[in-house]
Amino acid sequence: MPTSLRLLLVIIVATLGGVMNSIAGGGTLLTFPALIGLGIAPIVANATSTVALWPASLSSIFGYREELKGALSWARAFALPSLLGGAVGALLLLHTSPDRFAALMPWLVLGATALFIVQEPVMRAIRRRQSDGRHYTGEGADSARTASLPSLSILFCQFLVSIYGGYFGAGVGILMLAALGFTGLTNIHRMNGLKNWGGLCMNAIAALLFAFSRLVSWPVALSMAVGALIGGYVGSRVAQRVGQRVVRLAIIIIGLGSGLVMLVSQLRR
Repeated sequence: MPTSLRLLLVIIVATLGGVMNSIAGGGTLLTFPALIGLGIAPIVANATSTVALWPASLSSIFGYREELKGALSWARAFALPSLLGGAVGALLLLHTSPDRFAALMPWLVLGATALFIVQEPVMRAIRRRQSDGRHYTGEGADSARTASLPSLSILFCQFLVSIYGGYFGAGVGILMLAALGFTGLTNIHRMNGLKNWGGLCMNAIAALLFAFSRLVSWPVALSMAVGALIGGYVGSRVAQRVGQRVVRLAIIIIGLGSGLVMLVSQLRR
């Protein structure tokens, strides 16, 4: 396949991934298998995606800036474990051989798809808990909770989640939302703000480490960055007009299908 055509396909896939992230999440489950299908080595595809998609995450922080103002104590505390966990995960990837990562890849994709499948019921449970919290504890419960520093156990949990995020990343958002729900938070907007902030930190250090490695395909990364930025903007404009169930079903089919194909390929070797 000509290089120009491959880069065009990368831009298209990254744009679709950006749109999906804006509408339903799970765009990585489209972009990662697509890069593999274009002939890019799995470990290179993973590192390249992290570097390419990080700039687009800045816009999500801007959208949740007001919610983060109400949780500055937690946001500041989350920065360190997120950075450290992202660094550990990235270093683990850098010290993973291509063959070893290729063997892990089907399980990572299938695991991330499983997380995406449970995302909807988990979010329903969180919203139901949010309604109960309003009834029993009042609107200011989360504000009072996030006004003080989170416990060491919460920070350690964020550190573990960030290791996964730095190593692979797909599905890390739902992991953070679930963890925040278990801490007692009920305001989904504030939880999303903290989730996006934690993701920004862990991916920033991972992207920095990957950028200085030989794992990043820069033509692909730059093309993906353009596509992701376009997709994020387009997705934010059409998010209310697209059926999320159709998009979610497409992502699940792609994730399960690509993961199973990778697994069968591994078992045949």
